Amino acid sequence: MRLPPLNALRAFEAAARHDGYIAAAEELHVTRGAISRQVKLLEEHLDVQLFHRGHNGVTLTEAGRDLLPVLTDAFGKIAAQTDRMTDQATALRIICPPTLSIRWLFPKLAQFRQAHPETPVRLTTDFYGQSGFDATRYDLGVSLEFWPGRSPDIQIQPVFPMRLSPACAPALLEDGPPLASPADLGRFTLLHESAAREDWRTWVQHFGVDGLDPGQGEAFPNLDMAAKAAVMGAGVVMADLSLCREELERGALLLPFPDMACATPHGRYALIGAADRWNTPGVKTFRDWIAAESAR
Repeated sequence: MRLPPLNALRAFEAAARHDGYIAAAEELHVTRGAISRQVKLLEEHLDVQLFHRGHNGVTLTEAGRDLLPVLTDAFGKIAAQTDRMTDQATALRIICPPTLSIRWLFPKLAQFRQAHPETPVRLTTDFYGQSGFDATRYDLGVSLEFWPGRSPDIQIQPVFPMRLSPACAPALLEDGPPLASPADLGRFTLLHESAAREDWRTWVQHFGVDGLDPGQGEAFPNLDMAAKAAVMGAGVVMADLSLCREELERGALLLPFPDMACATPHGRYALIGAADRWNTPGVKTFRDWIAAESAR
């Protein structure tokens, strides 16, 4: 495919759209003579006259009228696509694990976008993987305050606490075995938010609960699924009191031992990001906004 010179096409399109060379030259930041030369070059390349030239200026020939809408449409599509690419390149790139995304961050993003339209956000809902937070792909991540092997170059901004306590559907206590002490949880199916089953181990060790195997029960890919299973009456989930707030407030889940809630060795939920971009305008805007939101 042999295209005409692109500068000549651009010059002709501007001149034809503006009905003359002067306005086209101003739009393209060149001289009137440059526009004239480029149009002449295009006519020679096509071996077709595109303008009638007279003392009062130029007017399009039939060939020029046929070519103009094709070029205007093509340049418009190019401009629209490059604008979209530029927006993506300048967007604030955030990665957040699935449960945190669906239960906390995603519902808030509409408010941020409305308050800060100058800072577009692209959210990736995914786990970090074995390599951890990739600062070449993301500007910010949502993670836990303390994580083994994290680079010392990563900045951390705690956002809200992570506190754990067992929770189950009210019907499970009404229809199931009595639950008078934490050891009685062994009579129920434990629901885990990951295959690591770390959630129940943390709670059992913190309170020194004897007679309860923290590894028994069913494991799910994330807390969202485990909490839904608990609402269905499938067992007892180790609820995150912040992320399971909606189920607890509407009574879909209850805490059989409400005074027995503990933190984890991983600390609070936090924003993380590379040190060299930590105080750039977009990152700083989002950090300040999410801090205010979390305080409320």
